Amino acid sequence: MSQVVDQQATAPDGEGAFAGLRLRQLTKEFAAFTAVRAIDLDVPTGSFFALLGPSGCGKTTTLRMIAGLETPTSGSIELAGEDITWTKPYRRPVNTVFQSYALFPHLDIFENVAFGLRRRKSSEVDRKVTEMLELVELSNQARKRPAQLSGGQQQRVALARALINEPQVLLLDEPLGALDLKLRRSMQIELKRIQTEVGLTFVHVTHDQEEAMTMADTIAVMNAGVIEQMGAPADLYESPQTTFVANFLGQSNLIEVNIGSRAADFVTADMHGVPVSVPTARTHADGDKAWLGVRPEKVLIGAEGEALEAPGHTVPGGVISDVSFVGVSTQYLVRMPWGQELQVFEQNTGRRSLFRHGDKVELSWRPEYAFLLDHSQDVAAGVDREGSA
Repeated sequence: MSQVVDQQATAPDGEGAFAGLRLRQLTKEFAAFTAVRAIDLDVPTGSFFALLGPSGCGKTTTLRMIAGLETPTSGSIELAGEDITWTKPYRRPVNTVFQSYALFPHLDIFENVAFGLRRRKSSEVDRKVTEMLELVELSNQARKRPAQLSGGQQQRVALARALINEPQVLLLDEPLGALDLKLRRSMQIELKRIQTEVGLTFVHVTHDQEEAMTMADTIAVMNAGVIEQMGAPADLYESPQTTFVANFLGQSNLIEVNIGSRAADFVTADMHGVPVSVPTARTHADGDKAWLGVRPEKVLIGAEGEALEAPGHTVPGGVISDVSFVGVSTQYLVRMPWGQELQVFEQNTGRRSLFRHGDKVELSWRPEYAFLLDHSQDVAAGVDREGSA
């Protein structure tokens, strides 16, 4: 496993304080286990940053340390160059939005949002609350109680109440987890719109890979208390560096291969008798064996002997073992001659009829869509994404 700090987010040593949120060697040990293991993390000011991982990976513990709700065992937390590792939670320029929203049921929406300002005896309560309700598009709901609002509206009230305090960083702990699927997807777009409009730093904890990829500028994929890989969503998806990231962020076919030769541009390998090649830049494997990975939607499928439109590595001898029609695409399982079932996702364009169980097919993919991972890694790591932290 590896820890990667996004180079663009890191201010070089000796060139002044980093303006964003910086974690260095941050560790949290409990009596029976270590929840977070010496992670390094830089979150640039004004970015939408996601901590993504399964239940128990350490992402929520990391968020709680940033908020001051958990005390680190070791390491440091800096914000805008100031060490806040031991600063009391209420003295940190940080606010948190929880999955439960934690709204005051006896106060109307206006007063829920105004609560922090009234405690500080602000002289601009009416103006600021009005502006914030306009931002979250709840102006016409100001005098309703939380129980009269939908889950999505309550989530926006909680967001407005946190934002009105003008924190340097807003922490979001599974904020959409209580919403149904359709509402959750609409709120993903809404959250990103609000973050872009206010320009604040958002740090979002989630176990939902689609949610993280939809909203975040940068994702840190966590596993067993460490950061496996960090980068832009497209970079993580297209070129995962570990089997965990390949399996957890989307789905991957991982096939055992024997490495043949290594050159400046391409690495060649033998895949159960089929010669394949992978760009050297997408190779993260040492030794004579590796896992060749290719995403299901990157695999072309054709009838036995059919000339595929964009041939790459043609793999003959496949037999359809399962067909699942899911609307926008059809998902096939194809049993290969060596006994492994590969996933193939084909978009339903209507250009041809679906394959059926038992049909003989050939597969193909372009070399630049494949990647190589170290054979010492667990090929099933990250496959089970059930649960949340």
